[in-house]
Amino acid sequence: MNKLLSQTKGFIFKQQTSILSSTMILAGMMVLSRIAGFLRYRILGGYFHPEELDIFYAAFRIPDLVFEILINGALSTTFIPFFIEYQKRKTEQSNIISSIINTVSLALLVFIIVLVILMPLLIPLIAPGFREEQTGKLIMYSRILLLGQLPFLVLGNFLTAISQAKKSFLIPALAPIVYNVAIIVCIALFAESFHLLAPILGVVAGACVFFVIQLPVFYIAGFRYKLVLTHVKESIRFFRTALPRILTIIVAQIDATIDLSLATLLGPGSYTVFYLAQRLQLLPVSVVGMAFGQASLPYLSDMYQEKKYREFKDIIVTSVLNIFYFSIPAAAFLIITRTPMVRLFFGAEKFDWSATVMTALTLSYFAISLPLHAVYYFITRCFYSIFDTRTPFYVSAVSIIFSAALSLIFTLILKMPVWALAFSFSITMSLRTLILIVLLYKKIDGFHVAELIKETLKIGIAVFNTTVLTYFLMKLLDGLIFDTTRTINVFMLLVVGFGFYSGVFLFLSWLFGIKEMYILTKMLLKMKEYQKKIVEVYKGVEYGSE
Repeated sequence: MNKLLSQTKGFIFKQQTSILSSTMILAGMMVLSRIAGFLRYRILGGYFHPEELDIFYAAFRIPDLVFEILINGALSTTFIPFFIEYQKRKTEQSNIISSIINTVSLALLVFIIVLVILMPLLIPLIAPGFREEQTGKLIMYSRILLLGQLPFLVLGNFLTAISQAKKSFLIPALAPIVYNVAIIVCIALFAESFHLLAPILGVVAGACVFFVIQLPVFYIAGFRYKLVLTHVKESIRFFRTALPRILTIIVAQIDATIDLSLATLLGPGSYTVFYLAQRLQLLPVSVVGMAFGQASLPYLSDMYQEKKYREFKDIIVTSVLNIFYFSIPAAAFLIITRTPMVRLFFGAEKFDWSATVMTALTLSYFAISLPLHAVYYFITRCFYSIFDTRTPFYVSAVSIIFSAALSLIFTLILKMPVWALAFSFSITMSLRTLILIVLLYKKIDGFHVAELIKETLKIGIAVFNTTVLTYFLMKLLDGLIFDTTRTINVFMLLVVGFGFYSGVFLFLSWLFGIKEMYILTKMLLKMKEYQKKIVEVYKGVEYGSE
């Protein structure tokens, strides 16, 4: 039994040794988490109309604002380099890191108290298109999320950051899956009785479980939390480093809030269309871009602090090409399969055909920027690893002002529908990422741009040819072979299309000599390694039972 526990513990808490293995774990868990999330959206579409879901999705706007400021601003990108720096000074680490955690927690408490009081004033400003009854519900739901969900998510993400700093990714990757499962269970059990309040309470329960499941992180990190506010100088240094990133997030959240406000003015159900299309586009972005970005930060920080500058530059080009190799074909596939994709993920009983068509069109405009959006998360981590949070802030601030202006022109002056908000996002995100790549090139005295452009063009040519062939195949199959009035046949059409698309793309990758395809071989070898470890644990279970 001791051997079994030791093997299981070793597998769960194993520290990863490469960006690839770390990315694979994060990407795999993100796929499962996103699937659970899309199941949640589909179940919501079965119980509630898009007009009702406008209230549910809008209720997250203000809590998400606080969450993004504290987590993506102050924690996920700044906290990890700090934790790595002080883990070599064990005597100071507990006090310094505990002081930072406690300071952020106090800031969270202040945010929550102020926003709960001001909620009746804020909601009419961010959702001017809602009726008085909708506004009342939105205020109540937003307060519940602030008080019940937010504290557990923030504390849970501290544990996530500590675990990732130790290059252990399995437990924090499992937490979002459990979070979504808890929401789904609450919807299924209580939607008939509590209506929209059921998924809201499910979110609170999910956030609680999200935190509790990560408590073993304290064990693997060897970190002892203390209720102290000492080391003020280090806490100030932390927030000074995080400030540009926090300002970047604030500007981004202002842009997201403008999108919400404009969507509520475009008619009932418009914000649900925008929100769901954005969530579907974020599936490949999170699996490829976010996973790669999260996994890379500890390694990039280590390389920079150990002055391995040549390896640092090489890994930038390799990583960007690897992200492009997955994200460019993903973007093209989303565009040509947008309608069956939306039907499969969101096409529940109360999600009608007009909502499906508009969501599909909005999705295609989001997908335009998918490759550069995925790269964005990695490029920003490159800046954060060298303690430069100002450059991403300046670029984001300017680009988001441009995005807001573009959205206002598209919707209020040109009277374009909700897909124009997605088009504005894609233009801005693409420009932002390209500018950051140029600035990073200057910041680190260059990297192999010629190789980056050459390999990207080869990937683009392979994707174009694959996409054309797949498009005509799916047009042929739709209706002639598969009766796509049924969900199971929509699923089969997508499976066949994806299989054909993958096969042709891999063949053309080999034909054009695209070396990034060999990352798949490395991934398969890693999967076999993990499978072997799981089998060893399973054998330990059998041995223990005997």
